[in-house]
Amino acid sequence: MQLSNEEEDYNLSLSKFESMLKTNKVLFFDSEEFEEIILHYLDIGKANLAKKALKLALDQHPKSTGLKLVQVEMLVYDDKLDMAEKLLNELYAIEPNNEEIYIQKANICSKRDQHEKAVELLKIALQYTDDYADVYNLIGMEYLFMDNLEMAKENFIKCLEEDLEDQSALYNVVYCFEFLDQNQEAIVYLNDYINRNPYSEIAWHQLGRLHYGIKEYENAIRAFDYATLIDDEFLGAFMEKAKAYERLKKYPEAIESYNRTIELEDATSYALLRIGKCYEKLGNSAKAIQYYNQTVHEDPLLDKGWIAITDFHIRQKNFQKALFFVNKALAIDNQNRLYWKRYATINKQMNFFEEAEFGYRKAVEFGDYALDTWLYWVDILQFLGEFEMAIQTLLQATEYFPEENEIEYRLAGLYFMIQDTTKAKFHLSNGLRLNFDNYILIEDLFPVVWTKKTVKNYIEKHRK
Repeated sequence: MQLSNEEEDYNLSLSKFESMLKTNKVLFFDSEEFEEIILHYLDIGKANLAKKALKLALDQHPKSTGLKLVQVEMLVYDDKLDMAEKLLNELYAIEPNNEEIYIQKANICSKRDQHEKAVELLKIALQYTDDYADVYNLIGMEYLFMDNLEMAKENFIKCLEEDLEDQSALYNVVYCFEFLDQNQEAIVYLNDYINRNPYSEIAWHQLGRLHYGIKEYENAIRAFDYATLIDDEFLGAFMEKAKAYERLKKYPEAIESYNRTIELEDATSYALLRIGKCYEKLGNSAKAIQYYNQTVHEDPLLDKGWIAITDFHIRQKNFQKALFFVNKALAIDNQNRLYWKRYATINKQMNFFEEAEFGYRKAVEFGDYALDTWLYWVDILQFLGEFEMAIQTLLQATEYFPEENEIEYRLAGLYFMIQDTTKAKFHLSNGLRLNFDNYILIEDLFPVVWTKKTVKNYIEKHRK
């Protein structure tokens, strides 16, 4: 690839400057060369070299406004805002129509959280600038800082009207639309933008994301296809396309797209995991487990990989292996309520009731308040003969499910078991009121209680 004359000159200036530093000879550079050299070092984070270049530059060009503005930029970079402001005021007295002075003043105001004042200064800069796109972009950013997403969006759109290729403004305008929950409006805007700039892979990708977000998966795939046609190494677009194919249950196409992401860069555990899930959906268990194993080999700390293998073995009813792998996941994240619930379910299937009770207890402890979790836990406590603890657990569950007949019937049965007839009848009445036909739970869960004539008579009295 051939370099333009400007790029060649720029590279020569850098080489010449670095050679000068090594030899301690003082060479002459014009002020614009110095500006480019200083900004280059700032961009790559070499502040010390930038400062050295600035000192030499001001020695050679003490009256250069451009270099003094670069000096302001470096003072702001070092958070020396008062010094920067003083220098800007001196420059303003000399060149009141220089837009860069207003931009730097706005930058200082922004650093001080004076965003409205920054916008006012940037609007003045618009009167003098030739680079409207850059100033509109800066105004948009100030409105973002103020959480005024409508005005931010408006200015990013103006920026793109001036410069269709400004990718940061394109990302920002889509962000504003999404934050304002204006997905349909964003789609309309992007379609209009694409009409003006049809080869923007970023626009096609963002359009695909928006369609995916509102579950228009076919349209999403179409947009991602265009993004990958324009840039056949667009990793994100291939990944998003694969996810859309999965949503449509087009698993072979999803696998193909995930494989493309693996071709573009080293295999990621996420892609391997999704390929495994696709193969499992296709009924190819051998391929599924192969990819799940590759997932955890690629990233042994990916708990989702171990859980995928756990779920695979649960579906295969191989609970011994499932228990081994769920313990792997819990070793990585032992505060995940869903993992503890799986642990409990597996142990319950293997008749390890004390371990199952512990699993359900941990699941609730870490925030699993689903009704079935409470009920499974209580049924195991009852099986273990822990009636008092089962009652306390159900009373805790009533805070989340105050009118649940399955809880009431269980409380009734447990109170009968501990001979507290008054409370037992109270909860049995509640159960019968909420769902009369479900009294069968007493027979199923408490056969000893069901044999009592007083209980059957009580139920008959409440029959509607």
